[in-house]
This record gives sequence, C-alpha cells and structure tokens, in this order.
Amino acid sequence: MKTYADFHRHSLNDRDAFWAEQAKRIDWHTPPQQVCDTSRPPFARWFVGGTTNLCHNAVDRHAAARPDDAALIWVSTEVGREIVYSFAQLHEEVQTMAAMLQAQGVGEGDRVLIYMPMIPEAAFAMLACARIGAIHSVVFGGFASVSLASRIDDAAPKLIVSADAGSRGGKVVPYKPLLDEAITLAAHKPERVLMVDRGLAPFTPVAGRDLDYAALRAQHAGAQVPVVWLESNRISYTLYTSGTTGKPKGVQRDVGGYAVALATSMDYVFGGKAGETYFSTSDIGWVVGHSYIVYGPLIAGMATLMYEGLPINPDAAIWWSLVEKYKVTVMFSAPTAVRVLKKHDPALLKRHDLSSLRALFLAGEPLDEPTGRWIAEALGVPIIDNYWQTETGWPLLTVAHHIPGVAPVPTRFGSPGVPMYGYDVQLLDEQTGEPLTEANQKGVLTIAHPLPPGCLQTVWGDDERFVRTYWSSVPGKQVYSTFDWGLRDEDGYTFILGRTDDVINVAGHRLGTREIEECISSHSAIAEVAVVGVADQLKGQVALAFVVLRDPAQASPALEAEVLKHVDGQLGAVARPARVHFVSLLPKTRSGKLLRRALQAVAEGRDPGDLTTLDDPTALAQVKTLLGHRSA
Repeated sequence: MKTYADFHRHSLNDRDAFWAEQAKRIDWHTPPQQVCDTSRPPFARWFVGGTTNLCHNAVDRHAAARPDDAALIWVSTEVGREIVYSFAQLHEEVQTMAAMLQAQGVGEGDRVLIYMPMIPEAAFAMLACARIGAIHSVVFGGFASVSLASRIDDAAPKLIVSADAGSRGGKVVPYKPLLDEAITLAAHKPERVLMVDRGLAPFTPVAGRDLDYAALRAQHAGAQVPVVWLESNRISYTLYTSGTTGKPKGVQRDVGGYAVALATSMDYVFGGKAGETYFSTSDIGWVVGHSYIVYGPLIAGMATLMYEGLPINPDAAIWWSLVEKYKVTVMFSAPTAVRVLKKHDPALLKRHDLSSLRALFLAGEPLDEPTGRWIAEALGVPIIDNYWQTETGWPLLTVAHHIPGVAPVPTRFGSPGVPMYGYDVQLLDEQTGEPLTEANQKGVLTIAHPLPPGCLQTVWGDDERFVRTYWSSVPGKQVYSTFDWGLRDEDGYTFILGRTDDVINVAGHRLGTREIEECISSHSAIAEVAVVGVADQLKGQVALAFVVLRDPAQASPALEAEVLKHVDGQLGAVARPARVHFVSLLPKTRSGKLLRRALQAVAEGRDPGDLTTLDDPTALAQVKTLLGHRSA
C-alpha cells in the first residue's frame, strides 16, 4: 500500500495529472483546455476554458438521479421547526429563488449580499446566485450596522436578501433595523431588498425598495431557470474575513476549482458518500458554512443538516439526538463547542445511538489535547483536527483516512496533521526566508505557488492588496503566508503555535501564546483559557492568562498559584504568566474564535477597536472591571 507521503508528493510533482483526474468528479459543460495556468505568479487559474456550474453540481445532477433522497435538513431549536427537503424539492426552491432574483434584474456578475439567519432561504439564495452566475457575498446575520455598511460599499450589491430576525438562545435578534441603518450609512445603495418575514420581529418595509419574499415566491413558484454555464475562473462568491480592520478584505473564489476541491475533499478527507448525512454546526456566514454546509455535502450527494440553535438547548444532548435521528455519518464542529459541552453532564453524550457517526472533525481554532481526548473517549469515534483558513476554502492540514490504496495517517493529539494533497507547505525562517529542515524548528507556515484549486483567487477588487498582504511578508520569497507559527515533528506532523503576531517576547525569549494555553488547559480545573502578551516596562512583554474554570467556586489565590506552578513544571519559569485571572467567559466572535487582540488591548488600557463580531459584550466588560483598565 502506498504511503500518504508518496501520494502527497505525487500531487505536487505531477500536479496537472493529479488534478485532471480529480476534475472528473464534477460535471463539465465544456471540458477544461488547461489544468493550471501559472504564467502570472502569484495568481493561478485552474481548469482554464472549462465551463461548469456550482448549483448544477450541487443540486441538478442529484435531483435527476435521486430526486426523493434528502438534500437539505433544517432544524431550528429556536423556533421549534424541522423541515426535510429532497433534492427534487431543493431544485424547485432554488429555481424559484433564481427567478425572483432575475425578475429584479440580477444577472451574471451582479453581486447579491445575503444577511440572514440559519434558515433554508439562505441556502436557496446562495445556490440561486450560483445558478444564474451572480456573485453572492454572505455577511453573518446580526453583524453590526457599521461593519455591514462597509461590506455593502465594498461588494456594491444590486440586491440584498435578508430576514426580519434571527434567534439565539431564545432571544430574538432583529435584523431589519441593523440593515436599514447600514444602508443609510453606506455610500452604495442597493436597488432592492428581498425580505423573508419569519414573524419574529415586526418591521416596516421601505416603499419602492423592500420586497416580500412570500409574495414573490408565490408569483414565481414552478419557474424553470436553466443554469448559466460559467468559465471555471469566473467568480463564485466573495467572503469577508472576520476581524478585518479598516477596509474590508473580501476573499474571492472561483467556480470550477472550488467545485473540484470540495468534491475531492468530501471523499479523501471526510469520507462522505452519496445518500449519507453530513452535519456541520457552523454558520453560513463563515467559510465552513459555505464549504461544508451548503456546497461540499450537496456536491457529494449527501444530505446536509443545517442547524439553528445552541448546542445546549433544550439540553446538551441536542446535537447527538440529531445524529441519531438523521443517521449522521460525518460531523464537523469547533473545539469551542466541545469545551462548552465539557461543562455539562457527560452522561448526555451517551443518551443517544451514535452508531452511524464515523468521525467528528474539529476546526476553527487549535484543538488542545485535553479537549480532544475528552470528546474522543466520550463519543468513541475518531476526532480529527483540521487546520485551514477562509482563504484556503478547504483543509490545509489534517489526516486523510479515505484515499484508496493509500495507508491512513493516524491522528496525533495536539497537531491538526500533515499537509493535504496539492498544498506545497513550507516552514520558513521569518528573518531569512530559508526552509527549516530539522524537526521541531519554529517557523512561519507558508504555501508555495500555485495555491491548489479552491483557494482564493485574489482580494475582491484589489489584486495589489492580495500580493502585498499574502505574498510579500517572507524575505526573498514569493510564498503565501498563513501568518501562523508552526513546527514539524520527526514524523512530519505540523503543530500550530499561534499567529506570528501573537508571539510574546519576554526578556528576549520568544514564546507562542498557543504553547502556554495548551499547558494551562491540561490542568484538571480548567475549562477554557486565553493567553495574551501585554507590555511590561521591565521585560518588554509578559503573559497574562484568562481562565474559565469548570467549577467557578474553585477560583482562589491558591488555585492561581497551582496553575502557575503547573506552567513552571511543563514549560519552565520563562513561560509563567504574570497573572492568572479567573473569568466566567472569554470574549469570542460568533464563530467561536477568541478575540485575543481585544483582550490584549483591554489589558494594556487601549481601545479594543471593532467589536462587531463579539458574541457577548459582557465578556470584555468583565475583564475591564477585573483589571481596572490597567495591565496587571
């Protein structure tokens, strides 16, 4: 049996042959004339001359072959509803939505901004845009008006699709006032706003601009809208990276390369098969939602489970009840969600029959070993870490278990895995740009040109920014920088040590916050931890740790001393935080990412900046009170 290292090497050394074979996984209206055009580095064009359509590959071909099979399963514990759409029904709904968009003048190349909760209409809108060649730009539902306005101005949409409100933990979040304010603030004014009224929050339509979804749907029901065949390198969508400051940075993705990359990953990485069920707990506002709620599973012919609600409502067994009910075979979530479940009765993970589940994939932030081991033992299925970015569109580092004729790569707690096929990953010295060839050397994680299919083409409307931001940071090399520190062990596993700008320099010692976090999180009393570096007059920087305890009643000076001693014992005194602060929650975005920079700013008495992605404002308020707006 071939080793994975040989398989990976083949994907790089025989790149065009490898990807030409993978391109057979999707339907092409016109076959590609060239696999990869690298004539203008760092830009790359994939499957040049081929014409295809994302919606056709996700919906039409399956509706023709297996019309009655489940395609989209929507479950909302917020409003107590469940709907299962077959591929035939999804095909009808998407065509209806496409006709509604066309009736408002939306055509090939036009932008449609989607600002919606996790409801089926959001998926219909995305697929309808793909069907007619419009470019969708999804903005996370509930985003604040100022941030939404900046995205409206950057995308310049002809039309916006939205809803009256979302719901989170039983609390209604009205969208319409946020949207109206954003359009007021934006220089660009969309011609039309298509409103889905869920009956959650009353609103007044803007005359001449706002359209009622239900009325238009009735008007266009039964419409037949043919797909628009698009050259592979046409734009499928733009997606703004979370946490962007200043002018928004829209990740721009193609059509054909993305379809091929997702189809391949659904097989080689996830092992998903047509007729099975895939459950990603993410949101369509993030890249995981694009790749592995909407497009990836449907391209593979799987049913995709779209969930609106919290992982603990009505109780912490809700996800597992859905796994049992819908025979979920592959599940994708985030370490943050697992840490939330750790705070609840572990018996809840045993309540339901999980025999259909083959693996749980986790991504979005590093998976610490204690959390990984806990959920692995609780579920009794493989826990597969994976590392990627909005920019890459699909996993960059993980382990592949499903490649025919290739030996599976074992998981290793603490590491997301090894480079995936097609990615020429290099660890480089940040000062010299030279490759780090010895094991356990810390360097910048980079990818050589060309990026594989499915990755970003450029930054929307700004090729120069694409080159400057991603390809110009390593001395003497034109390589894509992930802006993450990493190291590779003797067996080739990569370990992520945190952002290159999250390195702490303590008295001349360079420390990754990730290393300290992993150490602290291994203490039995700790549920979650965030470590940041703050300015210190003597040492340049010191580390501060903010810790959520499994039992808040345990918070005490004695426990703080115990945690510090724990760090001393594992990493040495140089890595010991100046303080360990006990908090009830950590500041996170709605996608579950820790806002470490905001923590650092508060700890240094600075303005934390744009907090529109903050899930719970009380988290930072608690830190401000705790620190008295001063560093410890």
